[in-house]
Amino acid sequence: MSNQIDVSSTTTGPQSSQTTSTTTHSPQIGGHLLVQCLIEQGVTHAFGVPGESYLAVLDGFHKYQAQIQFVTCRQEGGAAFMADAQGRLTGRPGVCFVTRGPGATNASIGVHTAFQDSTPMVLFVGDVATETRDREAFQEVDFCSFFGPSTKGMAKRVERIDDVKRIPEYVARAFATAMNGRPGPVVVVLPEDMLTHEVSAKPLPKLEPVEAWSDPGSLRQLREMLLAAKRPFVIAGGGGWTPQAAQALQRFAENWQLPVGNAFRFQDTFDNFHPQYAGDVGIGINPKLAQRIKDSDLILAIGPRLGEMTTSGYTLLEVPKPKQKLVHIHASAEELNRVYSADLAICATMNAAARSLEVLTAPATLPWAQETVQAHADYLANIQPQALAGLPQDSEKGLVNMPEVVAALQRHLPADAVLTNGAGNFASWVHRYYQHHGLSKGFKTQLAPTVGAMGYGVPAGIAAAIVSGRVAFTIAGDGDFLMNGQELATASQHGAKSIVVLLNNGMYGTIRMHQEREFPTHNMGSHLNNPNFANLAKAYGYEGIRISRTEEFEPALIDALKREQGTLIEIMLDPEVITTRGTLSAITQNALKQTAKD
Repeated sequence: MSNQIDVSSTTTGPQSSQTTSTTTHSPQIGGHLLVQCLIEQGVTHAFGVPGESYLAVLDGFHKYQAQIQFVTCRQEGGAAFMADAQGRLTGRPGVCFVTRGPGATNASIGVHTAFQDSTPMVLFVGDVATETRDREAFQEVDFCSFFGPSTKGMAKRVERIDDVKRIPEYVARAFATAMNGRPGPVVVVLPEDMLTHEVSAKPLPKLEPVEAWSDPGSLRQLREMLLAAKRPFVIAGGGGWTPQAAQALQRFAENWQLPVGNAFRFQDTFDNFHPQYAGDVGIGINPKLAQRIKDSDLILAIGPRLGEMTTSGYTLLEVPKPKQKLVHIHASAEELNRVYSADLAICATMNAAARSLEVLTAPATLPWAQETVQAHADYLANIQPQALAGLPQDSEKGLVNMPEVVAALQRHLPADAVLTNGAGNFASWVHRYYQHHGLSKGFKTQLAPTVGAMGYGVPAGIAAAIVSGRVAFTIAGDGDFLMNGQELATASQHGAKSIVVLLNNGMYGTIRMHQEREFPTHNMGSHLNNPNFANLAKAYGYEGIRISRTEEFEPALIDALKREQGTLIEIMLDPEVITTRGTLSAITQNALKQTAKD
């Protein structure tokens, strides 16, 4: 399959819009029909943990294994994360299969991530037989209540297929719901007896997402607001972007000489090497960028939902009415004016919005042109390595210069490499110092959870390797890795190669940092007694390497890129190296000083 996201391709498969699920077809059981429906929707890989409640579907994967691959995962949370990664990379719903209550509850972390990150995904849940429902049968859960669809829930839609003849209808609707508007997850429940019933039905044709276009009046108003502005700023991100949309956004920004920042963990939306790029708007934001956004008189938010992380706890833009004029462009009408009251709200998909914006004519001179130049200069200054004051020159664990580690990644990873991470301070090193070429060059290159889910990076990297065939690189913390590190076995089984850099500081570092800020010196619950991760990786079929010096990293990375099998590079990191801007001891001392004042 293509590694590029392209939602503009022509529909394949049966072309008649009159095709229905009741069309005469060779009889087969529901589980086989379901797999056929997935194939018709363009699915090439499905991720899951097998269960007896959907044996008929597994048999369908066996029957059609030449057309679709079932990837056997080790835990449902990892499987759901892989499906989320698949959705981000392809622009079409990632697919995950789990069974009954334990499987669904484990997978819920992936559903929640897909919801908050606006990723198209379909979770299929094998369920108890129809005749035993509502008796608290073995592992029974009311999935409609558990996943409860709403803007506060975990799924856009939750449905159960009770009639085998309606499988094509439900699958098609699930894919349409997952892709249209704000992309997100859909849960489809599969009673095990329904899957074994015979049916003479055929799949519905492949569906493409519907484009919602900006209305001309709103575009004229937006242009007038730009002409009246003195310090505008663009924040781009969210789901639904394609290379074509990113390229159109770039042309719009160039026409109007606008400074552009990427929303939290959507750092590949706008080319980081572009002279108008101002930096990422998220955790650990460049203080100068934060001030620039606060001082702006017009914010153009194109795609992001402006969540807590992007807005620095709703401080960059005040809730509910920002001091800055706000133009919010989003694919979901329900999202617009839900948190922030916008001066201009435009409901449009990213592909349509960006193509509408790029044709807005700009005047010959713009008053903020020099500010845009300065914004990029501030960004470049921020990614220069910064020495951490008070860092010991040596320690029992050695000393690793993390900016130099990231610099080595920049030198050796290909431009289209997929970088993945879960939640934790460890991710701040690549977030701050790594530069993404991004979608405008044709490829999505960052997979990271805005929801802040630990354990995402390892399975996402493996899924990226399986689905895209590109170099997949993961940065993980020790606590983060322990959430889903067992998925290295999945990679080995399916011939996938990822490179994992694991920062081992012997603690849940982010939590420890917050502890020292709020309750200095009262360390509780954050210490980790870790295994030898390099040896653990070898047990899973990866090569495992442990290093403790900066100069050891680059040769290890080069070897990993050349190696056919996956590699885990364990970096023994001093606990003091807790953030890109300060040490753990400095955080503690500042907190103690504040406590003394209070």
